[in-house]
Amino acid sequence: MKKILFLSITALFVSSLFAQTDSTTESKKKKQPINLANRSNDHFLVQLGYAGWAGTPDSIKTGGLSKSINVFLMLDYPFKTNPHLSMAFGPGIASDHIGFKKTYVGIKDLTNTFHFTDQSDTVHFKKTTLSTTWLEGLVEFRYSKDPLGKGLKAAIGIKVGLLLNAHTLNKDLQSSSGSTINSYSMKEFSKHFFNNNRISGIARVGFGHFTLFGSYQLTQLLKDARGPEVRPYSIGLTLSGL
Repeated sequence: MKKILFLSITALFVSSLFAQTDSTTESKKKKQPINLANRSNDHFLVQLGYAGWAGTPDSIKTGGLSKSINVFLMLDYPFKTNPHLSMAFGPGIASDHIGFKKTYVGIKDLTNTFHFTDQSDTVHFKKTTLSTTWLEGLVEFRYSKDPLGKGLKAAIGIKVGLLLNAHTLNKDLQSSSGSTINSYSMKEFSKHFFNNNRISGIARVGFGHFTLFGSYQLTQLLKDARGPEVRPYSIGLTLSGL
């Protein structure tokens, strides 16, 4: 009887020990929460890309390297329920620089419409660049496959902008044959023909600190009936950090 009692107690003790071991193992197997203390929040965005105008009529001759340069300072807030997702908000400065070839860009004309005149058969500037600078607010919905690493990243968002500056830069006056008449630069400033506000959509995808971006302006660049109904777009590379 004593032997049976001893064996029973021993069996219960061993069973309890194994139960505790299994419970500890299962607890360790449970997914541990991700510590986001050292997470890269991509606070700083620098974008450099090619810029263009959608809807440009054939009569307007763009040329040269048109570019877009943007800088944003963002605040990033990861979702508590899913650290792979976050929302980011922040201000920035965005600028588009559209090049034209042998074209008069009448940014300061006292007319009702914005004129882009082909001057290839007469005296012209070799190169003209139309630049616009915007103060923008960017909102992004972000996804990161590895919140702590350098894996796949993607984002979609929207930008709202206020026009700060619009000007043309004309370089090197030439004859119709292409010979240089006078090598100099001339800037002309005016926001008369432009909408003061714009709304653009943006998307990014890439790995680590580098992502490809594309943006498209949903609103018209020029005021109604003041010129062609063009909408700027850009594609390029984003460098993010901090």
